[in-house]
Amino acid sequence: MRLPSPRLTPPAGRLVVALIALVAPTAIAFADGGYFEGARAVALVGAGLVCVLTALVVPARDLIPSRPALLALGGLAALTAWTAISTSWAPSSDPAWATAERDALYLAALAATTLLLAEPRALARLVEPVLLAGIVVVIGYGLLGRLLPDILNVVSSPSAGGRLDQPLTYWNAVGALAAVGTVLAARLAGDDTRAPMLRSAAAAAAVPLLVGLYLTFSRGAIAACVAGLVVLLAVAPSFTQLRAAVIVAEAGVIGAALAAASPYVRTLHGSHPGLQGAAVLIALLAIMLLAALTQTWAVRVERDGTTRLGRLPLPRHHGYVAAALVAAMLVVPVAIAAGSDTPSSVDPRFGSSTSRLASADSPRYEYWRVAIESFADHPVQGVGAGGFAVEWLRERTEANPARDAHSLPIETLAELGIIGAAALALLIAGIAIATRRVLRADPVLAAGPAAALVAYAFHASIDWDWEMPALSLVAVVLAGQMLARSRTSTATAPSTTSAGSAANRNRVEP
Repeated sequence: MRLPSPRLTPPAGRLVVALIALVAPTAIAFADGGYFEGARAVALVGAGLVCVLTALVVPARDLIPSRPALLALGGLAALTAWTAISTSWAPSSDPAWATAERDALYLAALAATTLLLAEPRALARLVEPVLLAGIVVVIGYGLLGRLLPDILNVVSSPSAGGRLDQPLTYWNAVGALAAVGTVLAARLAGDDTRAPMLRSAAAAAAVPLLVGLYLTFSRGAIAACVAGLVVLLAVAPSFTQLRAAVIVAEAGVIGAALAAASPYVRTLHGSHPGLQGAAVLIALLAIMLLAALTQTWAVRVERDGTTRLGRLPLPRHHGYVAAALVAAMLVVPVAIAAGSDTPSSVDPRFGSSTSRLASADSPRYEYWRVAIESFADHPVQGVGAGGFAVEWLRERTEANPARDAHSLPIETLAELGIIGAAALALLIAGIAIATRRVLRADPVLAAGPAAALVAYAFHASIDWDWEMPALSLVAVVLAGQMLARSRTSTATAPSTTSAGSAANRNRVEP
């Protein structure tokens, strides 16, 4: 008698392993975002196990990635290897090896998701709702620490100055995660091939995400959220998507305004914190319900054909316009602030002050100057992984401590030189080519991940998101989804876009 094989078999095994990969960013978020050594080591071991399980549950025919996937994986593998090699000349070995471990974690996660999500399409469709649910859990935990301080004791770090920084321990990373989640929520709410209940839940989920985004007082994260929404409307140019985005934005802004009206919720200072938090919590729950009901109404009128449907009347090359707008959002404020010789008389950079949102003042420009000068001195191999901290101590003109250059491309140039930057460029190019391919073949599936990846890339270019696994793993999973589908999308994709067409309205998926 032949005993059955103990290994998991597709599709059940593939589904289980994929779900493990999808919930991993949420799990690591509650270990200080995976920033420190212990959590990072556990995550790396876990990612290795997921890779082993992936090899067991994915059929051999699906273990051959597409050319864009090979390009991206090769770029990240080269970046990881070069980072490890750079420990031989880096000024300090511990930060260098920490960077190499982080890169290895992302490489394992990207490889696993690229193989896991290739087939079937329904499995790839789980990515957005599962990631969104996890982000809501993370941001919601931080919010509840303010709204229910007598029940949930969430201690904010002194360096946050009252900004929402838990559980990741860094307010800008929390803001970036909320921005990515908001883009995913807007997409799910506006995807007319999704179940109506999921669309309404997504609209409601955007409320705590946008409130959390506001309470971080992160200018870069707010800009990244706007950039993601601009790209979302460019790649899913329909009245259905626009209507959902407006519902999401309006509900979130109302929620943020209510949170701003409470001194304790906004700054962690004020009398009767429990009473203030409870009042805001009740109001936010009411707004979430209103958002869900409004989206439910939108689904109904779309189904009945009693509202505007079809494509938005955008110019033919609106994609280039959106790209130019996002680039301007990134470059223009930086150029103006960096070129200004008249700093603000009131420093808006610290704490939960709304004045921060009206200023582009930041020490980043000085970080970038030091990093670029370091690259100029060591153009080929860089100063070594983790070496920016030493360069900053040597070359800085202000007393601010800094370990990172607060920009993934600039820091890569400074620490790993042209070779490291070339490897990073290969990674980005592979993801971009794959995303473009899936957008052409399966725009319904690709719209949300494409917009969310833009939001992440926007923020990673002005902050140290790469060092925060709980945030970067979300982007890695979304990138893996695009790399996976770039091989199979042409054979399985529907031909319609999410433009509110009659065909889409009659075709609903989970």
